[in-house]
Amino acid sequence: MSDTYLTRAGYEKLKKDLAALMKQKTQLSLDIGEAREKGDLKENAEYHSAKEKMGEVMGRIGQIQDKLQTAKLIDDLDVPKDTVAIGTIVTLEDSDGDTSEYSLVGEDESDPAEGRISVQSPLAQGLLGMKVRQTVEVPLPAGPRTFKILKVTRA
Repeated sequence: MSDTYLTRAGYEKLKKDLAALMKQKTQLSLDIGEAREKGDLKENAEYHSAKEKMGEVMGRIGQIQDKLQTAKLIDDLDVPKDTVAIGTIVTLEDSDGDTSEYSLVGEDESDPAEGRISVQSPLAQGLLGMKVRQTVEVPLPAGPRTFKILKVTRA
Protein backbone atom coordinates (compact mmCIF):
# COMPACT_ATOMS: atom_id res chain seq x y z
CA MET A 1 0.00 0.00 0.00
CA SER A 2 1.26 3.46 -0.77
CA ASP A 3 1.16 6.32 1.71
CA THR A 4 -1.77 8.72 1.67
CA TYR A 5 -0.83 12.34 2.30
CA LEU A 6 -3.52 14.38 4.02
CA THR A 7 -3.85 17.66 5.82
CA ARG A 8 -5.14 17.44 9.38
CA ALA A 9 -8.51 18.75 8.13
CA GLY A 10 -8.62 16.07 5.42
CA TYR A 11 -7.79 13.38 7.96
CA GLU A 12 -10.57 14.55 10.29
CA LYS A 13 -13.03 14.66 7.37
CA LEU A 14 -12.23 11.04 6.50
CA LYS A 15 -12.78 10.02 10.14
CA LYS A 16 -16.20 11.75 10.10
CA ASP A 17 -17.08 10.09 6.78
CA LEU A 18 -16.11 6.71 8.26
CA ALA A 19 -18.29 7.27 11.34
CA ALA A 20 -21.27 8.22 9.13
CA LEU A 21 -20.75 5.12 6.97
CA MET A 22 -20.61 2.90 10.06
CA LYS A 23 -23.99 4.30 11.17
CA GLN A 24 -25.36 3.72 7.67
CA LYS A 25 -24.04 0.14 7.79
CA THR A 26 -25.91 -0.48 11.06
CA GLN A 27 -29.15 0.88 9.58
CA LEU A 28 -28.72 -1.20 6.43
CA SER A 29 -28.24 -4.32 8.56
CA LEU A 30 -31.57 -3.59 10.23
CA ASP A 31 -33.21 -2.97 6.83
CA ILE A 32 -31.87 -6.28 5.49
CA GLY A 33 -33.19 -8.09 8.57
CA GLU A 34 -36.65 -6.55 8.13
CA ALA A 35 -36.74 -7.35 4.42
CA ARG A 36 -35.64 -10.94 5.13
CA GLU A 37 -38.59 -11.39 7.50
CA LYS A 38 -41.02 -10.54 4.69
CA GLY A 39 -40.52 -13.92 3.11
CA ASP A 40 -39.49 -14.95 -0.41
CA LEU A 41 -36.10 -13.29 -1.02
CA LYS A 42 -36.03 -14.04 -4.77
CA GLU A 43 -38.66 -11.41 -5.52
CA ASN A 44 -38.02 -9.07 -2.60
CA ALA A 45 -36.81 -5.78 -4.13
CA GLU A 46 -36.22 -4.16 -0.71
CA TYR A 47 -33.89 -6.98 0.28
CA HIS A 48 -31.87 -6.86 -2.94
CA SER A 49 -31.64 -3.08 -2.84
CA ALA A 50 -30.45 -3.07 0.77
CA LYS A 51 -27.88 -5.82 0.05
CA GLU A 52 -26.55 -3.87 -2.94
CA LYS A 53 -26.29 -0.68 -0.90
CA MET A 54 -24.57 -2.60 1.90
CA GLY A 55 -21.93 -3.80 -0.58
CA GLU A 56 -21.25 -0.22 -1.68
CA VAL A 57 -21.04 1.02 1.91
CA MET A 58 -18.70 -1.81 2.92
CA GLY A 59 -16.44 -1.07 -0.06
CA ARG A 60 -16.25 2.61 0.86
CA ILE A 61 -15.57 1.76 4.52
CA GLY A 62 -12.66 -0.44 3.43
CA GLN A 63 -11.21 2.33 1.23
CA ILE A 64 -11.38 4.91 3.99
CA GLN A 65 -9.89 2.55 6.58
CA ASP A 66 -6.97 1.82 4.23
CA LYS A 67 -6.36 5.53 3.70
CA LEU A 68 -6.48 6.27 7.42
CA GLN A 69 -4.04 3.43 8.17
CA THR A 70 -1.48 4.70 5.66
CA ALA A 71 -2.11 8.41 6.25
CA LYS A 72 0.83 10.74 6.70
CA LEU A 73 -0.12 14.19 7.89
CA ILE A 74 1.28 16.91 5.67
CA ASP A 75 1.26 19.27 8.65
CA ASP A 76 3.84 17.04 10.41
CA LEU A 77 6.29 16.75 7.49
CA ASP A 78 9.64 18.50 7.72
CA VAL A 79 9.52 20.63 4.58
CA PRO A 80 12.58 22.78 3.74
CA LYS A 81 11.86 26.51 3.76
CA ASP A 82 11.55 28.17 0.32
CA THR A 83 11.36 24.78 -1.45
CA VAL A 84 8.26 23.58 -3.32
CA ALA A 85 6.98 20.38 -1.67
CA ILE A 86 3.77 18.76 -0.55
CA GLY A 87 2.18 20.93 2.11
CA THR A 88 3.34 24.22 0.64
CA ILE A 89 1.57 27.06 -1.08
CA VAL A 90 3.42 28.27 -4.15
CA THR A 91 2.88 31.58 -5.92
CA LEU A 92 3.82 31.51 -9.60
CA GLU A 93 4.18 34.03 -12.40
CA ASP A 94 3.76 32.71 -15.92
CA SER A 95 5.41 34.03 -19.08
CA ASP A 96 2.44 36.38 -19.66
CA GLY A 97 3.00 38.03 -16.28
CA ASP A 98 -0.12 36.47 -14.72
CA THR A 99 0.21 35.21 -11.17
CA SER A 100 -1.48 32.23 -9.59
CA GLU A 101 -1.29 30.46 -6.25
CA TYR A 102 -1.55 26.73 -5.61
CA SER A 103 -1.53 24.61 -2.50
CA LEU A 104 0.20 21.27 -3.10
CA VAL A 105 -1.78 18.46 -1.47
CA GLY A 106 -2.27 14.70 -1.70
CA GLU A 107 -4.53 13.23 -4.36
CA ASP A 108 -7.52 12.86 -2.03
CA GLU A 109 -7.71 16.57 -1.24
CA SER A 110 -7.04 17.89 -4.72
CA ASP A 111 -9.52 20.54 -5.93
CA PRO A 112 -8.03 22.66 -8.74
CA ALA A 113 -11.02 25.02 -8.72
CA GLU A 114 -10.10 25.87 -5.11
CA GLY A 115 -6.37 26.17 -5.87
CA ARG A 116 -5.43 22.80 -4.35
CA ILE A 117 -3.51 20.61 -6.77
CA SER A 118 -2.30 17.07 -6.31
CA VAL A 119 1.45 16.53 -6.09
CA GLN A 120 0.84 13.92 -8.80
CA SER A 121 -0.38 16.56 -11.28
CA PRO A 122 1.94 17.56 -14.15
CA LEU A 123 2.27 21.13 -12.83
CA ALA A 124 3.20 20.01 -9.32
CA GLN A 125 5.61 17.39 -10.64
CA GLY A 126 7.45 20.11 -12.59
CA LEU A 127 7.65 22.36 -9.51
CA LEU A 128 8.59 19.91 -6.75
CA GLY A 129 12.02 20.60 -5.30
CA MET A 130 12.32 24.04 -6.91
CA LYS A 131 13.13 27.13 -4.88
CA VAL A 132 11.93 30.73 -4.68
CA ARG A 133 13.11 32.95 -7.57
CA GLN A 134 13.81 29.96 -9.82
CA THR A 135 12.38 29.90 -13.32
CA VAL A 136 11.24 26.49 -14.51
CA GLU A 137 9.79 25.12 -17.73
CA VAL A 138 7.04 22.64 -16.90
CA PRO A 139 5.87 20.09 -19.49
CA LEU A 140 2.07 20.27 -19.38
CA PRO A 141 -0.48 18.36 -21.48
CA ALA A 142 -1.19 21.56 -23.48
CA GLY A 143 2.53 22.08 -24.06
CA PRO A 144 5.46 23.39 -22.04
CA ARG A 145 4.98 26.55 -19.95
CA THR A 146 7.51 28.66 -18.11
CA PHE A 147 6.92 29.82 -14.54
CA LYS A 148 8.86 31.88 -12.07
CA ILE A 149 8.43 30.88 -8.43
CA LEU A 150 7.64 34.07 -6.53
CA LYS A 151 6.86 32.71 -3.07
CA VAL A 152 6.68 29.43 -1.16
CA THR A 153 5.00 29.18 2.25
CA ARG A 154 3.76 26.37 4.48
CA ALA A 155 0.10 25.52 3.96
